[in-house]
Amino acid sequence: MHICILGATGGTGRHLVDQSLGRGHSVTALVRTPAKLADLQHDQLDVVAVDAMDPVALEPHIARSDAVVSAIGPVEKGPSDACAGSANAITAAMHATKARRVVLISAAGPYTDGDGPFTRFVVKPMLRRMLRHPFADMVAMETVVQDSDLDWTIMRPPMLTNKAHTGRYRVRHNANVRRGYALARANLASAILDVLDDQTTFRIPLGVAR
Repeated sequence: MHICILGATGGTGRHLVDQSLGRGHSVTALVRTPAKLADLQHDQLDVVAVDAMDPVALEPHIARSDAVVSAIGPVEKGPSDACAGSANAITAAMHATKARRVVLISAAGPYTDGDGPFTRFVVKPMLRRMLRHPFADMVAMETVVQDSDLDWTIMRPPMLTNKAHTGRYRVRHNANVRRGYALARANLASAILDVLDDQTTFRIPLGVAR
């Protein structure tokens, strides 16, 4: 499979690149700063500098891919449209090139389906106040993708950590994973690659957690 990965230099994005190559896929990594992947040399990897907000710039790379994965996250402070803006560009480029399969990373935080009472009524209201800007960006991103006719899957992990890769995770369709409070970025990458050709995950949000 040829996978186009946006946000490939981020915490989860780098794991996606490494694990994709490890599974025998070919990868086009679309990044702002190619030098951040200079340490990674592989004959199945193409690193390209591109503006993720520009659908015309994305088109030639998406056109030759079997699947698109976006690991682009919101900025840490203040209002942001990094997620929603890139989703608009990705969906436009995919429609222009007739590409179909896309997986994007969102978050469990803005949603409560599947959560227990304490998480739903105590933890989530606090998180929404503290992370209102990044959550707003990710919710807007989800709306963009869900309004498209693409074969999308939206991954909704809880807090992400840098713990070691185990390949173990739990998933739940259309709901958060109960008592799923954290997930290693490396395991999120595994979950994303596992669902790429799983048609049962098309056009649904997928809760994923440890």
